[in-house]
Amino acid sequence: MIFTAIFVVFAAILVPLALKTVLEKNLTHSAIFLMTFLFVLSGLFIFLGASLVGTIELLVFIGAVVTLLVFTLMLTGGRELE
Repeated sequence: MIFTAIFVVFAAILVPLALKTVLEKNLTHSAIFLMTFLFVLSGLFIFLGASLVGTIELLVFIGAVVTLLVFTLMLTGGRELE
């Protein structure tokens, strides 16, 4: 029962973050929402017992991919989408 409630809480956090990532017009804000989404998703993986997948997601996706995306957006002047 408690595991289902915690899973629902994680899902309730993940769905709005995913929507904000896709629908945000500011690219830098979208990258920040993506990083937060991936962080919560890795927490969900760790909670479900897949600690290796959660750790890899933390290291690879958040540590490398999103950081590279943020630096790229800042160097190119990530403007708002029209």
